[in-house]
Amino acid sequence: MIYLILVVISFLLTYLIKEYAIKKSLIARVNERSSHTIPTPHGGGIAIVITWAIGLIYLYMTSAIDSSLFSALSMGIIISIVSFFDDLYELSSKLRLIIQSLVALGALFILGGLESITFGIFEVTNVIITNLFAFLLIVWFINLTNFIDGINGYVGSELVYLGCVGFILFGESHFIILAVSVLGFLYWNWNNAKIFMGDVGSTLLGYNIAIFTLYYANQEATNLWIWITLFSLFWFDATITLIRRKLNGEKATQAHKKHAYQRLTQAGWSHFKVTNYAIRLNMVLFALVYLIENVFIAFVLSLMLLYICMKYVDSQKEFN
Repeated sequence: MIYLILVVISFLLTYLIKEYAIKKSLIARVNERSSHTIPTPHGGGIAIVITWAIGLIYLYMTSAIDSSLFSALSMGIIISIVSFFDDLYELSSKLRLIIQSLVALGALFILGGLESITFGIFEVTNVIITNLFAFLLIVWFINLTNFIDGINGYVGSELVYLGCVGFILFGESHFIILAVSVLGFLYWNWNNAKIFMGDVGSTLLGYNIAIFTLYYANQEATNLWIWITLFSLFWFDATITLIRRKLNGEKATQAHKKHAYQRLTQAGWSHFKVTNYAIRLNMVLFALVYLIENVFIAFVLSLMLLYICMKYVDSQKEFN
């Protein structure tokens, strides 16, 4: 019953925020980085944040979530608050990064750090290396999810997918809470989006996936690679794009439209088509994790698949 209630809350809040944004002219203007051509209300991620917070509190009150995981996830609200003001006033990238870094350090302290990183044939247990990796993972997941949030339904469908497969693999209620918190918003953000998520939603969602990755990696070291594989569609695109832009001599903070999903829309693909193909690709990535016992083989196969997909995107719209 709680899941249905949360879907309704997310749905109604998104609608109310949409109507308020239209009335107050809180509209995402079209610029050089936009994949949209029509000014559209933004801030729909507020509905996700509120619904997610209600769900988290419910889980905590019913003792249905580990206290350390609850505390670490709760710190994501700080990320959302900062992103909310960034949506309104465009805060400096340095200030955002400082706050994200402090939150990442706080979350690592709560989780007890990252105990080890296994590579199958050897394992890294040096706390400096493992925690530096964990810190960078949190900050990168926060920002890359924001970078990837550019077309209708793309980030929303990704997080519903991660919530569902997380529940299938680990059987924990917080994954369903995540999925339903996004699902109500996704109705309004699907084909011909009526409202955008904004930084307030995307940064929190990226943070949540980072926390899940580290929390479950501490339970079983190979879980790190399971989550990295499940989330690989996003981090692969964001990371490869960043590397290619650096090789081109571009500034990391410079606006661009060079992510794979953006180049596909430039090649004539509709937002609907790109998002639907992304969903299908995610299903294949999940199948690799679910059906292949050796997680490292699944991870390598996922990289090979994503490389092939990236080359296909290059053939549709050259990276330049």
